[in-house]
Amino acid sequence: MGGPLRVLHVVVNMNRGGAETLIMNLYRNIDTEKVQFDFLTCKEGVFDAEILAMGGKLHRIPYVTDTGHKSYQRDLKGFFTANPEYKIVHSHMDKMSGLVLGAAKKAGVPVRIAHSHNTESEGGILTKVYKWYAGNLINLHATDYYACSETAARWLFKGKSKKAFIMKNGIETDKFRFCQKVRDTIRDELQFDKDTLVIGHVGRFSPQKNHLYLIDVFASINERIPDSVLLLAGDGPLKRKLKKKVEELKLDSKVMFLGVREDINKLLQAFDVFAFPSIHEGLPVTLVEAQGAGLPCFISKAITKEVNMGIGLVKHLPIKDKARWIESIIGLRSNNQSRIIPEDTLLKRGYDIRKTAEVIQSNYLSLGGMSYGKADGVHSYV
Repeated sequence: MGGPLRVLHVVVNMNRGGAETLIMNLYRNIDTEKVQFDFLTCKEGVFDAEILAMGGKLHRIPYVTDTGHKSYQRDLKGFFTANPEYKIVHSHMDKMSGLVLGAAKKAGVPVRIAHSHNTESEGGILTKVYKWYAGNLINLHATDYYACSETAARWLFKGKSKKAFIMKNGIETDKFRFCQKVRDTIRDELQFDKDTLVIGHVGRFSPQKNHLYLIDVFASINERIPDSVLLLAGDGPLKRKLKKKVEELKLDSKVMFLGVREDINKLLQAFDVFAFPSIHEGLPVTLVEAQGAGLPCFISKAITKEVNMGIGLVKHLPIKDKARWIESIIGLRSNNQSRIIPEDTLLKRGYDIRKTAEVIQSNYLSLGGMSYGKADGVHSYV
């Protein structure tokens, strides 16, 4: 055959979102002599240079919001027609995967994977109607179904959700393991006292993540614990609105916007609490990372219980009960729980990226009919 099996991942861009971070974690841990990742994107991303350095190819077409439905369909058709070498297409576009996989099917791509990373669509009414239309095409065009959780599978695949392969959002566990030295270093850099209560959040500044609610919760906590701060790592369309809210509450010196960070594994060491009041989620990689760092996590009841690693670090709270969030986080101060967790905790739960990469590589080779050179996959690879 010559060379590795090339798998085409379809995303909007390769920035530091949850799905994109997972893909890169997989990419860094597969055997690229057997399986290579290429990408069809719509915009530039922070991981682009690393992808190229690892031997991946980057293709780009305009996104539907920039070009319109007919042009997007035409561009997808043109891409697959011009690149017939791809036998496996792995789409991470949630409901928009219906359009992607439809074009791939028409072009004769034999393996078409739809991957659910969420449990609800973003956007206004018209956007959601359009996504509903696109989502209804998935079960017509996908040959395989992947999801980060059972909840995410039911949302996107409906009647075919039981056919979904649940791919655990694994992490490099050793990178996130708690280290007191790293904690002290990061807190010194941020100029925090050793007794400062540090509440942290990592996530895109979008309505889904519910940052305005988190800022309100923190405002009440800060009234009772003046030596407390809120750290927000990320970026997104709501950044200006969030900063305005912080200014109105006169919390400028207490809420820090850290931007998109490459050192989340280190930053988590400096937190005392991980707060995650999302309105909806698939299964957030950041919550796996936080538990890997031994962090107490206060998260909304909207997030699947599958995210709980079973080590007593996760507490689900109702978004409608703000007082419970406040009292729960404040109550943590009297809890001297160790940040050290058993080393094999995430591995046993299936969230070690090395294991995930091993499984996904085997899946790709089987699907491509190239399992170590043998045509023994579910689909033929011609």
